Amino acid sequence: MNTVLISDYIENPDIEFDILKESLSEAANKDIEVILLWNTIANKEYIDKFPNLKAIIRYGAGYDNVDLEYTKENGIFVCNTPDYGTDEVSDTAIAMIMNIARGINTYDTLAKDYFDTWQENTNKIIKRNNEYKVGVIGAGRIGGSVLLKANALKFDTYFYDPYLAYGYEKQLSSKRVEKLDDLLEITDILSINCPLTEETKDMIDESFINRMKEGSSLVNTARGKIVKDIDVFYEPLKSGYLNSVAFDVLPFEPPKESLLINAWRNNEKWLDGRVIINPHTAYFSDTAFYEMREKTALNAKRVIDGLRPINIVNGL
Repeated sequence: MNTVLISDYIENPDIEFDILKESLSEAANKDIEVILLWNTIANKEYIDKFPNLKAIIRYGAGYDNVDLEYTKENGIFVCNTPDYGTDEVSDTAIAMIMNIARGINTYDTLAKDYFDTWQENTNKIIKRNNEYKVGVIGAGRIGGSVLLKANALKFDTYFYDPYLAYGYEKQLSSKRVEKLDDLLEITDILSINCPLTEETKDMIDESFINRMKEGSSLVNTARGKIVKDIDVFYEPLKSGYLNSVAFDVLPFEPPKESLLINAWRNNEKWLDGRVIINPHTAYFSDTAFYEMREKTALNAKRVIDGLRPINIVNGL
C-alpha cells in the first residue's frame, strides 16, 4: 500500500524507494500515513488532507514549517533528521570564522587596487587565533562541533546555551557564559547555532547588535529568521561598528532587495569583502545528502512497521 509521501524537492526518490519499496507513493492520497517533508508548509489545512497521518518527518534539522501544536493535539509525530550534516555545517561555520580571523576575503577584495605596493598592505586588526574570543549561541550537535573545531585551531571559546546540562562545558573544553549579554560583550566572532523557536525568532535585531562588542563579527549557519531583518547590519557595518558578517541562511531566501543585499550584489566599495553570503548550502556534501535521505526514509519505515519513530520534536 502506498502510505509514504515525499512532499516536495526530491525528483528521483531512488534512495527512499530502496528502503520503503511499495510503501512509497507517487501522489497524495487518503491512505498516507507518513510524509517526508522538505519545504512544504505543514499547517492545519495541509495536515487535514491526510486523515490517516501518523508522522511528519523533516528531511533536515529545522522544523519551523510544521504546526507542532496541531500535530501534537492530533497524535501525529513530528520528527527531524538532525545529525546528517553536522560536520558539513560546522565546517562551514569554521571556514567563515577563519576567513574573518585571517581577513582572507577582505585582502582579496582590497588587493585588486594594489599596483605599486603589495605585502606591506596589512590589516592591522588581524590577531593570532588564540587572541580571538569565539562565542557560540546554541552548543548542541552543530554548535558543540564548532566549539571543538575552534578549540583545535587555538581560539579562545565560549558558549551560551541555557538548555544544556551543567558540566557539558567540560566535554567541549569551552567556557559556559550564564547570560547572553555577557557573551555579546566579550565575543570577537559570534557563531549562531541555535534552532529557530519562538524564543529565538527575530532574536538578532538592532538591540542585539548594539550589545555586541565593537569591532566584532557574526556568523549565522543556523536559521535565517533568527535575524529580524538583514538590514539591521547595514549601518553597523558601514560605520565600522561591526567588522564582518557571514551568512549561510537569510530571513528571506532568495534574498529580497534591501540596503545590504543591494550593496552586496553591487560589490559596493565600502563593504571591502566584509559580507559573505552563501545560498543555504552549508548542509550539503554528496555524502551528507545521501545520509539525510537514508535516515529520513529509515525513520519512516519505523512508523509503517509499527515502531515508535526517533528524533521526535513535538513532545509526543
